Amino acid sequence: MTTPLIRPELVLSSDGPFLAAAELTQRESRATSSHSHPRGQLMGALSGLVSVGVNRQQWVVPAIHAIWIPPHCEHSVRSHGPFSGWSVFIAEQRCAALPPEPRAIRTTPLLRAAVSRAAGWDGTQLDAQQTRIADVILDELAASKAESLGLPAPEDARLARITDALARDLSDSRRLEEWAEWAGLSPRTLSRRFTAETGMSFAQWRAQARLLRALELVAEGVSVTTIALELGYDNVSAFIDMFKRATGTTPGRYVAAKPALTDDEARP
Repeated sequence: MTTPLIRPELVLSSDGPFLAAAELTQRESRATSSHSHPRGQLMGALSGLVSVGVNRQQWVVPAIHAIWIPPHCEHSVRSHGPFSGWSVFIAEQRCAALPPEPRAIRTTPLLRAAVSRAAGWDGTQLDAQQTRIADVILDELAASKAESLGLPAPEDARLARITDALARDLSDSRRLEEWAEWAGLSPRTLSRRFTAETGMSFAQWRAQARLLRALELVAEGVSVTTIALELGYDNVSAFIDMFKRATGTTPGRYVAAKPALTDDEARP
């Protein structure tokens, strides 16, 4: 049974403080099935990796990013092994100026500092100082730019056949023309449909799928060499360059940032 991250009334109701936050560190994986709540939720990872399913997409939350989920938006959450993370829950009436759609954002030092302070509050009405800190969190979210950490799924059965095959073997380096012939459609149709249904070109989608899988494998402690081979990179250096461009750090440093957890460290 998953221990609640925060008191249910601070998630399921807009009563009480307009912003509530919590941090969590634990050894075991954490998973919640698809659900929604009246409050908007901003969630981030301090170390490890969390996957979020939302709007027929799979999003990941590496340690320098966060995911914004507007009020009443269906989503599921799963961590990959030990992790440390945080969530902020914002009352629906204060979400009007916030992004109306789910998005991944890159966290700023100011946002993280404000969230860390808010996580120590007791869940009662906010005083003047706490209100100013809570407003900083809302301002940082409102000003954030969307980052690409999601992987949209195409609806066309022929495209889905291709993406399913790639998901099973991301090292498959067949060109678009070869995939089109395999799926029974023209290269032009594949290219046009892929962009229309996912917002990405075929090459961009495959690169994104490889990145998201790389983040999962790194969080699970798989060696960099094994990951590079599994994802079809010609050499380890090419994989490390891609990872650093996407996350701002190398796989080794990402792994080194994991906390040393003890059995009694799980806490709300």
